[in-house]
This record gives sequence, structure tokens and C-alpha cells, in this order.
Amino acid sequence: MEFHEKLQELRKQKGLTQEQLAEALYVSRTAISKWESGRGYPNIESLKAIAKLFSVSVDALLSGEELLSVAEEDHKQKQSHLRDLVFGLLDLCAGMFLFLPLFGEQTYGVIENVSLLSLFAVSPYLKLAYYTYVIGAIAWGVLTLALQNCSGAFWLAAKGKLSLLINVFGVILFVLSRQPYPAIFLFVFLIIKALIVMKKR
Repeated sequence: MEFHEKLQELRKQKGLTQEQLAEALYVSRTAISKWESGRGYPNIESLKAIAKLFSVSVDALLSGEELLSVAEEDHKQKQSHLRDLVFGLLDLCAGMFLFLPLFGEQTYGVIENVSLLSLFAVSPYLKLAYYTYVIGAIAWGVLTLALQNCSGAFWLAAKGKLSLLINVFGVILFVLSRQPYPAIFLFVFLIIKALIVMKKR
């Protein structure tokens, strides 16, 4: 008997509806429906909760092959969450440009380091490009962290790529406008992201 059949049988033996089981396990009813129809497996924590609720061992719920599949899926999910966390935090770090004196500004023949908020001796278009980058990166960082558990196909495919593109845009922008410190910071962030992506593959 496979996991989905065992789960359905255990639930019915205990006289629980899918809704009641979902509440007991702190998951959605959709998740229970998915598990019971054989379209997926719960993560390790949910498996432990199911085993405890029905007073059975995890081994009794899953065959060896199913257990390996769950462990592999759980590992992938943890890696994905870690990657999202790092990417999101690195994108949020663009906010430091607003306050740290990383921008060179020439006043009365002397170059001073100022923050983006104190940067005035640049063209309005360039300043707009800087703010666009910073606000875009912060917004994407917040989205990445907030939607870590989102499993939409478009979101899963786009989140890492867009983060890398935003980062590349920032590096190019600051290199072309001769702002070395922000460019160096963003280049380091880009290397970290690239290493994480390569490690995933």
C-alpha cells in the first residue's frame, strides 16, 4: 500500500475529514487532498506530525523508495529557501546606498564621499536611474523573502533570474557613471549569487 492510500485509510479510521486533518497538521486542505491523491508527499516535519497524530512510525507510512523521495524533495526545498533568503537579503542591501557614503561627488574641486540621499552634483537623469535601481532592488528583495513558499511556475522560474538581472543592471549603471564603490559592492553580490546558482546545478 502506498503512502496516499495509507493516509486516506488512517484519516477515515480516525473519523476525520480532510479539513479536520489539515487543521490538526497546520496545513491547507489542498495539501491533504494533494497527498491523498498521490500527487505529492508532505515534508519531513509534516510526516512526523502525521506519524504522531496516528500513533504510527514514519517507516510505517512510507516505503524506502518513498522515504528517499521525500528526503530529496525536502533537501531541495531547504536549498531553495536558503537561496531565496540570500538573494533577498543581498537585494535588500541596495538600501545601504541611500545612507552610506559610497558615492563620489565633486564640490569646489574636491571629491567627497556622500550617500545617495546627499548626492546632488549629478544630472537628474542619472540620479533618477540610481533611485530606480535602489528602489527596484529593495522591492524585489522584499518580494523574494515574502514569497519564499510560493510555488507558482512563473515565480519559480523568474525570481532568481530577475534578481541576477537587477544586480547586473546595477553593476553596469555604476561602472558607466564612474561610481566605483557601489559597483564593487554589487559586483561582489553578483559573484555570491552566481556561486549559489552554480552550486545548485
